[in-house]
Amino acid sequence: MTRRDLLRSTALLASASALALTTETHGEGAPQSTMPPVNPADLLDVPDFERAAKTVMSPMAWNFVSGAAADEITLRRNHEAYEHIRLSPRALVNVSKLDTRVKLLGRELPHPILLAPTAYQKLSHPDGELGTVQGAANADATMVVSTMSTVSIEDIAAANARKASLWFQLYVQPDRGFTRELVQRAEAAGYQALVVTVDAPVLGPRYRELRAKFNLPPGIERANFRGRAVANGGQRPTEQSIFSAILDPTLTWRDIGWLQSITKLPVLLKGIQYPDDAERAVQAGVAGVIVSNHGARNLDTGPATIDALPGVVAKVGGKFPVLVDGGIRRGTDVLKALGLGAAAVLIGRPYVYGLAVDGSNGVARIVTILRRELESAMALCGRPSIASIDSSVIWKSA
Repeated sequence: MTRRDLLRSTALLASASALALTTETHGEGAPQSTMPPVNPADLLDVPDFERAAKTVMSPMAWNFVSGAAADEITLRRNHEAYEHIRLSPRALVNVSKLDTRVKLLGRELPHPILLAPTAYQKLSHPDGELGTVQGAANADATMVVSTMSTVSIEDIAAANARKASLWFQLYVQPDRGFTRELVQRAEAAGYQALVVTVDAPVLGPRYRELRAKFNLPPGIERANFRGRAVANGGQRPTEQSIFSAILDPTLTWRDIGWLQSITKLPVLLKGIQYPDDAERAVQAGVAGVIVSNHGARNLDTGPATIDALPGVVAKVGGKFPVLVDGGIRRGTDVLKALGLGAAAVLIGRPYVYGLAVDGSNGVARIVTILRRELESAMALCGRPSIASIDSSVIWKSA
């Protein structure tokens, strides 16, 4: 054995011992501590928070949050597509006052960055969704609460002292009576919109999750399912079947009409990518759509959401707002999405990384960082307001 091999073997043994100690102390599903500890003040952008989050999350939680379907080609494509879009810098425009306000569903929002629904946030931080709603309020961001939250619809709303705007994301359940109950609970708790996920009749092959032996540890549950058999288990498909106990593969456009009939909330469809589906959404009379591929967690080798966005925008024809999520890591990404027709964007993994590293403060920091990067890009492209952003902000080759 060479000296280099010896040093390498020693390092690997030390790493394995440290991992074993962490697992013994914190358990497979709980956030883990770091040596040396992360100083959030040293983290300056989203990639900084992502790297730091990997050191404080358990391997199981990290692989659940950061992983995607199959070979994760679409996961990479979601962000790489933004890198290939160029912005048009403009000179000699008065940008001394920047206005990031947007109007969405009849309400004015301070900026166009929303928090996408993400499941099981207590895997990343003990505060879970309670930390996220506080961070959202501190950053003036709308939070879309997942059906698969680890804090109930009602408890999140009760903790929303600073009144962040709350939307509720719905997985339509095989039990339509329970689905109606979820919608009514959200409406009663003061949520302002219903976001129906339409691209998940089944889950994709998430091999990173499977290798990490994903499960909900003791003390963490699907809080909105409390008292039901699937509160702690029953989600994962098996090698024998692709279907899940908490996703309904029979969901069709007829169900969208039924949902609209049982609520006064505006209904948005999350998971629209194909232009013809966008046209059908217009015919269905919904309040908006979100161009999304589920964070690349279901169908691999599909298009990046930013590549799917223009076709959806063209089919909608301005009849309702089109939002987009997936792959956004920079304020320049936000500007590109707006330039290609999005009314607003949603971020998922970035704010979960912020939550993992620094709780509610981390969530607020992520939104603030992206907002400041957006403002900088707006100024450098000569766009003093969101209203002044159009397709000409995208550089077009001669």
